[in-house]
Amino acid sequence: MERTFEELLDEAATASVDGWGFEWLDGRATEQRPSWGFQRLMSARLAAATAALDLETGGGEVLAEAEMFPPTMAATESWPPNVAVATARLHPRGVVVVASDGDAPLPFADGAFDLVTSRHPAIVRWHEIARVLRSGGTYFAQHVGPASVFELVEYFLGPQPEARRGRHHDDEAAAARAAGLRIADLRHERLRMEFFDIGAVVYLLRKVIWLVPGFSVERYRDRLRDLDDRIRREGPFVAYSSRTLFDAVKP
Repeated sequence: MERTFEELLDEAATASVDGWGFEWLDGRATEQRPSWGFQRLMSARLAAATAALDLETGGGEVLAEAEMFPPTMAATESWPPNVAVATARLHPRGVVVVASDGDAPLPFADGAFDLVTSRHPAIVRWHEIARVLRSGGTYFAQHVGPASVFELVEYFLGPQPEARRGRHHDDEAAAARAAGLRIADLRHERLRMEFFDIGAVVYLLRKVIWLVPGFSVERYRDRLRDLDDRIRREGPFVAYSSRTLFDAVKP
Protein backbone atom coordinates (compact mmCIF):
# COMPACT_ATOMS: atom_id res chain seq x y z
CA MET A 1 0.00 0.00 0.00
CA GLU A 2 1.31 3.44 -0.94
CA ARG A 3 2.24 5.47 2.09
CA THR A 4 0.59 8.80 2.74
CA PHE A 5 2.25 12.20 2.75
CA GLU A 6 2.02 12.39 6.55
CA GLU A 7 3.53 8.92 7.02
CA LEU A 8 6.51 9.74 4.81
CA LEU A 9 7.00 13.08 6.57
CA ASP A 10 6.86 11.58 10.06
CA GLU A 11 9.36 8.85 9.15
CA ALA A 12 11.89 11.27 7.63
CA ALA A 13 11.45 13.88 10.37
CA THR A 14 12.39 11.41 13.10
CA ALA A 15 15.21 9.54 11.31
CA SER A 16 18.67 10.01 12.81
CA VAL A 17 20.91 12.36 10.83
CA ASP A 18 24.06 11.75 12.90
CA GLY A 19 27.24 10.94 11.00
CA TRP A 20 27.81 11.54 7.33
CA GLY A 21 26.42 8.38 5.78
CA PHE A 22 23.39 8.42 3.49
CA GLU A 23 22.32 4.76 3.67
CA TRP A 24 18.85 5.86 4.81
CA LEU A 25 18.24 7.07 1.25
CA ASP A 26 18.88 3.68 -0.36
CA GLY A 27 15.94 2.92 -2.62
CA ARG A 28 14.49 6.40 -2.06
CA ALA A 29 16.98 8.59 -3.93
CA THR A 30 19.90 8.15 -6.31
CA GLU A 31 22.95 10.25 -7.15
CA GLN A 32 25.34 9.70 -10.01
CA ARG A 33 28.95 9.40 -8.82
CA PRO A 34 31.88 11.43 -10.20
CA SER A 35 33.91 9.64 -12.85
CA TRP A 36 37.20 9.96 -10.97
CA GLY A 37 36.33 7.70 -8.00
CA PHE A 38 37.45 9.82 -5.06
CA GLN A 39 37.44 7.04 -2.46
CA ARG A 40 39.78 4.86 -4.49
CA LEU A 41 42.16 7.72 -5.26
CA MET A 42 42.19 8.96 -1.66
CA SER A 43 42.91 5.46 -0.34
CA ALA A 44 45.94 5.19 -2.63
CA ARG A 45 47.23 8.57 -1.42
CA LEU A 46 46.80 7.59 2.23
CA ALA A 47 48.64 4.30 1.72
CA ALA A 48 51.67 6.21 0.37
CA ALA A 49 51.69 9.00 2.99
CA THR A 50 53.72 9.24 6.21
CA ALA A 51 51.48 11.71 8.08
CA ALA A 52 47.96 12.64 6.98
CA LEU A 53 45.03 14.74 8.15
CA ASP A 54 41.39 14.35 7.10
CA LEU A 55 39.41 17.57 7.51
CA GLU A 56 35.70 17.63 8.42
CA THR A 57 35.60 13.85 8.60
CA GLY A 58 31.93 13.74 9.64
CA GLY A 59 31.33 10.41 11.33
CA GLY A 60 34.49 9.03 9.73
CA GLU A 61 32.49 7.03 7.18
CA VAL A 62 34.58 7.96 4.13
CA LEU A 63 37.96 7.82 5.86
CA ALA A 64 37.17 4.42 7.39
CA GLU A 65 36.87 2.88 3.93
CA ALA A 66 40.61 3.35 3.31
CA GLU A 67 42.46 0.05 3.42
CA MET A 68 45.65 1.48 4.94
CA PHE A 69 46.54 4.56 6.99
CA PRO A 70 49.95 6.21 7.31
CA PRO A 71 51.89 5.90 10.61
CA THR A 72 50.44 9.26 11.71
CA MET A 73 46.75 9.74 10.93
CA ALA A 74 44.50 12.47 12.35
CA ALA A 75 41.02 13.76 11.57
CA THR A 76 39.05 16.84 12.57
CA GLU A 77 35.33 17.36 13.07
CA SER A 78 33.38 20.27 14.56
CA TRP A 79 29.88 18.86 15.22
CA PRO A 80 29.86 17.08 18.63
CA PRO A 81 27.55 14.18 17.66
CA ASN A 82 29.79 13.43 14.68
CA VAL A 83 32.93 13.67 16.85
CA ALA A 84 31.60 10.86 19.02
CA VAL A 85 30.64 8.72 16.02
CA ALA A 86 34.01 9.29 14.30
CA THR A 87 35.93 8.53 17.49
CA ALA A 88 34.16 5.20 17.95
CA ARG A 89 34.70 4.28 14.32
CA LEU A 90 38.29 5.44 13.81
CA HIS A 91 40.09 5.10 17.16
CA PRO A 92 40.29 1.30 16.88
CA ARG A 93 42.32 1.85 13.70
CA GLY A 94 44.72 4.27 15.35
CA VAL A 95 43.24 7.51 14.02
CA VAL A 96 43.28 10.49 16.40
CA VAL A 97 39.99 12.40 16.09
CA VAL A 98 40.23 16.05 17.15
CA ALA A 99 37.21 18.23 17.94
CA SER A 100 37.98 21.44 16.06
CA ASP A 101 35.90 24.58 15.59
CA GLY A 102 35.42 25.22 11.89
CA ASP A 103 36.44 28.87 12.24
CA ALA A 104 39.48 28.34 14.49
CA PRO A 105 43.05 27.70 13.30
CA LEU A 106 43.81 24.02 12.82
CA PRO A 107 45.26 22.63 16.08
CA PHE A 108 48.44 21.35 14.43
CA ALA A 109 51.96 22.67 13.94
CA ASP A 110 53.28 24.15 10.71
CA GLY A 111 54.35 21.49 8.23
CA ALA A 112 52.88 18.63 10.27
CA PHE A 113 51.46 16.62 7.34
CA ASP A 114 52.49 15.51 3.89
CA LEU A 115 48.85 14.85 2.95
CA VAL A 116 45.60 16.65 3.82
CA THR A 117 42.35 15.18 2.56
CA SER A 118 38.69 16.10 2.75
CA ARG A 119 35.42 15.06 1.17
CA HIS A 120 32.80 17.78 0.91
CA PRO A 121 34.19 20.28 3.44
CA ALA A 122 31.76 23.03 4.41
CA ILE A 123 34.57 25.56 4.93
CA VAL A 124 37.86 25.53 3.02
CA ARG A 125 40.57 27.55 4.75
CA TRP A 126 43.33 27.47 2.18
CA HIS A 127 45.92 29.34 4.25
CA GLU A 128 45.49 26.91 7.14
CA ILE A 129 45.74 23.94 4.79
CA ALA A 130 48.93 25.37 3.29
CA ARG A 131 50.32 26.05 6.77
CA VAL A 132 49.97 22.48 8.08
CA LEU A 133 51.32 20.94 4.86
CA ARG A 134 55.04 20.35 4.67
CA SER A 135 56.95 21.37 1.55
CA GLY A 136 55.99 19.04 -1.27
CA GLY A 137 52.80 18.00 0.56
CA THR A 138 49.42 17.64 -1.12
CA TYR A 139 45.84 18.69 -0.48
CA PHE A 140 43.61 16.09 -2.13
CA ALA A 141 39.87 16.63 -1.81
CA GLN A 142 36.45 16.44 -3.36
CA HIS A 143 34.44 19.62 -2.90
CA VAL A 144 30.79 20.42 -3.38
CA GLY A 145 30.81 22.73 -6.38
CA PRO A 146 28.70 25.70 -7.47
CA ALA A 147 24.89 25.59 -7.56
CA SER A 148 24.78 22.04 -6.21
CA VAL A 149 21.23 20.66 -5.92
CA PHE A 150 19.95 24.15 -6.69
CA GLU A 151 16.87 22.74 -8.39
CA LEU A 152 15.80 21.70 -4.89
CA VAL A 153 17.20 24.77 -3.12
CA GLU A 154 15.35 27.15 -5.43
CA TYR A 155 12.14 25.13 -5.19
CA PHE A 156 11.99 26.13 -1.51
CA LEU A 157 13.81 29.50 -1.52
CA GLY A 158 13.08 30.90 -4.97
CA PRO A 159 15.74 32.10 -7.43
CA GLN A 160 19.23 32.51 -5.91
CA PRO A 161 21.26 34.11 -8.74
CA GLU A 162 24.05 35.45 -6.52
CA ALA A 163 24.42 32.24 -4.52
CA ARG A 164 24.87 30.22 -7.70
CA ARG A 165 28.47 31.47 -7.97
CA GLY A 166 29.40 30.26 -4.47
CA ARG A 167 32.02 27.49 -4.26
CA HIS A 168 32.92 27.96 -7.92
CA HIS A 169 36.00 25.91 -8.82
CA ASP A 170 37.71 28.82 -10.56
CA ASP A 171 37.33 30.99 -7.45
CA GLU A 172 38.53 28.21 -5.15
CA ALA A 173 41.54 27.53 -7.38
CA ALA A 174 42.45 31.22 -7.23
CA ALA A 175 42.17 31.15 -3.42
CA ALA A 176 44.39 28.07 -3.28
CA ARG A 177 47.03 29.78 -5.38
CA ALA A 178 46.82 32.89 -3.20
CA ALA A 179 47.61 30.67 -0.21
CA GLY A 180 50.75 29.44 -1.95
CA LEU A 181 49.51 26.16 -3.38
CA ARG A 182 49.98 24.93 -6.95
CA ILE A 183 47.00 23.28 -8.67
CA ALA A 184 48.15 19.92 -10.04
CA ASP A 185 44.71 18.70 -11.09
CA LEU A 186 41.24 20.25 -11.12
CA ARG A 187 38.11 18.54 -12.44
CA HIS A 188 34.44 19.42 -12.22
CA GLU A 189 31.25 17.49 -12.99
CA ARG A 190 27.49 17.92 -12.59
CA LEU A 191 25.70 14.72 -11.64
CA ARG A 192 22.06 13.66 -11.87
CA MET A 193 20.07 13.08 -8.68
CA GLU A 194 16.56 11.63 -8.36
CA PHE A 195 14.24 11.79 -5.34
CA PHE A 196 11.54 9.11 -5.39
CA ASP A 197 9.49 10.27 -2.43
CA ILE A 198 9.06 13.33 -0.22
CA GLY A 199 10.71 11.56 2.72
CA ALA A 200 14.01 11.52 0.80
CA VAL A 201 13.77 15.28 0.31
CA VAL A 202 13.06 15.91 4.00
CA TYR A 203 15.91 13.66 5.13
CA LEU A 204 18.43 15.36 2.83
CA LEU A 205 17.42 18.86 3.93
CA ARG A 206 17.60 17.88 7.62
CA LYS A 207 21.07 16.39 7.14
CA VAL A 208 22.66 18.90 4.74
CA ILE A 209 21.50 21.92 6.72
CA TRP A 210 23.13 24.59 4.54
CA LEU A 211 21.02 23.74 1.47
CA VAL A 212 17.86 25.39 2.88
CA PRO A 213 18.93 27.24 6.04
CA GLY A 214 16.35 27.01 8.79
CA PHE A 215 14.53 24.14 7.11
CA SER A 216 11.84 22.40 9.12
CA VAL A 217 8.83 20.31 8.16
CA GLU A 218 6.51 22.77 9.90
CA ARG A 219 7.92 25.81 8.13
CA TYR A 220 7.74 24.28 4.63
CA ARG A 221 4.79 21.92 4.99
CA ASP A 222 2.79 23.52 2.16
CA ARG A 223 5.72 23.40 -0.27
CA LEU A 224 6.46 19.83 0.79
CA ARG A 225 2.85 18.82 0.14
CA ASP A 226 2.96 20.40 -3.32
CA LEU A 227 6.22 18.58 -4.08
CA ASP A 228 4.76 15.30 -2.82
CA ASP A 229 1.82 15.75 -5.19
CA ARG A 230 4.22 16.50 -8.05
CA ILE A 231 6.36 13.37 -7.40
CA ARG A 232 3.27 11.15 -7.21
CA ARG A 233 1.93 12.67 -10.43
CA GLU A 234 5.08 13.10 -12.57
CA GLY A 235 7.67 10.75 -11.08
CA PRO A 236 11.05 11.45 -9.39
CA PHE A 237 12.15 15.01 -8.70
CA VAL A 238 15.40 15.56 -10.62
CA ALA A 239 18.26 17.78 -9.47
CA TYR A 240 21.99 17.98 -10.21
CA SER A 241 24.80 17.85 -7.70
CA SER A 242 28.07 19.65 -8.40
CA ARG A 243 31.46 18.11 -7.55
CA THR A 244 35.04 19.32 -7.91
CA LEU A 245 38.23 17.30 -7.52
CA PHE A 246 41.20 19.29 -6.13
CA ASP A 247 44.81 18.12 -6.20
CA ALA A 248 46.94 21.00 -4.88
CA VAL A 249 50.62 20.86 -3.96
CA LYS A 250 52.63 23.03 -1.57
CA PRO A 251 55.91 23.89 -3.39
